[in-house]
Amino acid sequence: MRKVEAQALTSIDDYRLVEAEIPQPGQGEVVVRVAACGVGYVDALVSLGRYQVKPPLPHTPGQEVGGVVASVGPEVPGIAAGDRVMATVRGGFAEYALASAAAVRRIPGAMAFAQAAGFHINYVTALHGLADRANLQPGETVLVLGAAGGLGAAGVQVAKLMGARVVAAASSEEKRAFCRELGCDEVIDTAPEGWRDRLKAACGGRGPDVVFDPVCGPLFEPAFRSLSWRGRHLVLGFVGGPIPALPANLTLMKGAALVGVDVRQFLLFEAEHGRAHLDQLLGWVGEGKLSPPVGRTFPFEAYAAALEFALTGQGLGKTVLQVASL
Repeated sequence: MRKVEAQALTSIDDYRLVEAEIPQPGQGEVVVRVAACGVGYVDALVSLGRYQVKPPLPHTPGQEVGGVVASVGPEVPGIAAGDRVMATVRGGFAEYALASAAAVRRIPGAMAFAQAAGFHINYVTALHGLADRANLQPGETVLVLGAAGGLGAAGVQVAKLMGARVVAAASSEEKRAFCRELGCDEVIDTAPEGWRDRLKAACGGRGPDVVFDPVCGPLFEPAFRSLSWRGRHLVLGFVGGPIPALPANLTLMKGAALVGVDVRQFLLFEAEHGRAHLDQLLGWVGEGKLSPPVGRTFPFEAYAAALEFALTGQGLGKTVLQVASL
């Protein structure tokens, strides 16, 4: 099989397509023939050694794939060769990838492999953040920053399914049009001058109840200052650049909360809860209530361009590497 691999984490140019043996599943493991692999900002950071957790070398990028089960190891109930699945894997930029059976889920018939490849982390993050950390209630207003990105798009869609009114913030008209297609109620630009006044108007004359923030950029503090009484500002990532600070007195003045959302630790410490969230999300997909958008798609041989594009933050939805047509 072919896979992408690097012996160092200094540059995307370090990565090469190499020949390797197809992995064999051990006890409790599954081998997936990969159709598509999601490519996010974090995947690109990990590939360059810039993330908080550095991978061992040699490194193959990609952690979320959609594909077909090729083989299963001993003690793997409920999964069989030929099943259409999504999986969290060790190295998804490959024609075959190894996964723990616990990280493999069958997908609804209506779900494309490219949708599955960008689904698990972003959509479980969104539901965990909005339901568990923000305690979002029907009728509340959610401001989604970076709303056209993979995680932002998930936030828009999940908030709407939970009965919220959603204001989507995005930097270009193309991105705002994309957010409208996702079903948001209002869109707003990200130009700082007069932004809080435009946000107040978009929220119907008041502030948002919840800020869903995967960016934490220049609008971080203005968004927090705009929260309504007992508002909740969810911190989901830092694609906006240097990590910002917030004057502690603002939490008191607004009666508001700054809340961290870390899906990695959530899935580690509350695995059963995480599985229940994924069940609910896939149920919405199966019922036709949720259709994840597929972002820009790159052919397997263009893996370097896919990583570079993921770093730009210019994508609409989750970027996808098309490994094979299955």
